[in-house]
This record gives sequence, structure tokens and C-alpha cells, in this order.
Amino acid sequence: MSTLEFEEKSVEDAIDLACRQLKLPREKLEIEIISKGSSGIFGIVGARRAKIRVTTKIPPAGLAAEKSKEVLDEILKHIDLPMVVESEAREGYCYLNIISNGSGLLIGKRGKTLNALQFLVSKIVSRQTGENISLLVDTENYRSKREESLNELARQLSDKVKKTRRSVTTGPMSAQDRRVIHLALRDDHEVRTKSKGDGTLRRVIIYPVKKAKEARKAPAKTD
Repeated sequence: MSTLEFEEKSVEDAIDLACRQLKLPREKLEIEIISKGSSGIFGIVGARRAKIRVTTKIPPAGLAAEKSKEVLDEILKHIDLPMVVESEAREGYCYLNIISNGSGLLIGKRGKTLNALQFLVSKIVSRQTGENISLLVDTENYRSKREESLNELARQLSDKVKKTRRSVTTGPMSAQDRRVIHLALRDDHEVRTKSKGDGTLRRVIIYPVKKAKEARKAPAKTD
């Protein structure tokens, strides 16, 4: 839980300031009054500002999840579709699930729209909190379905490489999709994977592992 101190003309003003800056309601804050402040003589001489110490009742991951939900809700207001965003703090990352009857529009081709939303929310929340957050935005279980599809693609391409003993290259993939391919074939001792290309054109190359006999038969390289 994070603890911060706030100062204002009065205790109530300091609490209002804390709620605005933390974007949390009063009931989710633990408030300790350090100084009630004083108006001094004629409200000028000897005046002291009120000071409070505030601790959020939400764990850091939960706080990041709530802030991420607020940002995504605000973005989705500009899309004319009925939508509800669920937020959850999972181990190591924040999970946002969009419930809507327009999931196709939100997903986009190969998840491009969903990835763009995820990137945008992550950047905004990281800037607001001053911390990098791990975020996953999903709808209609697209992420798990996409992962299953990519795992199957990885197995098919691996089988092709083993059969032909030639490398194969995927189409352009997002960093998230490439990671799935790499992990799917991580324990396959007959093939290796590597990423190649720049930006949105980056792809995964799957190539065969040379066996000892093949390595010995291969001609020596000359400059």
C-alpha cells in the first residue's frame, strides 16, 4: 500500500485534494491527521496549512487495475456501443475484460485494435502513476482463443520444418503473438526460433537444429 502526504488550508480541503489526485473515493483511503492547521491572526499572521497522511486501502496491483479501468472506460465512451469493463488484479499484471456485443469491432484484424487499446491504456496509467504496469486487455476470451490458435500454428510449422529440414517464416506478428510462438516451441529440441524484421513487419523464423552427423558432413565455411 502506498502512503502520501497532502497539505491544504483545512483538513477537508486536504482530503478532497488526496481524493482528486489519487482518483479514489474517501472510503478507500486511510487518513491520518498530522496537523489541523490554524488560520492565525486575522487569517494571515501565523497561519498554518493542514497536513494529512493518506494510505490507500487498495494494494498497488489493485490500484493499478482500478486506474486502468477508469482510463479504458473513458476511452470507450467515444465508441457508440454498450460496454462494461471488468478489472482484476492478477499475479504480476492487471486484467481488463470488455463485455460488449461489438467485440469484433474492438478486436480488429488479428487483435490490432485490442492491442492498440492495451498499449494506450498502459501508457496513460504508467504516466499517471509514475510506474510501469503490466496490462492485458481482453474481450470474449479473444486472448486465450488466439493463444490456442498460435500454439497450433507453431506445432504445424515445427512439423513442416522437421519434415523438410528447411526454415519457415511466419507472417508479421505483434510482440505478444511472437512470444506465444517462441514459448510454444521452447522445449522442442529439433527446432529453434528467432525474431527478425523491424516494427510491424517483425516475424518469427523457425529453423531446424543441425544434428551432429549433419554438422560433420557440412563443408567448412571459407571467407
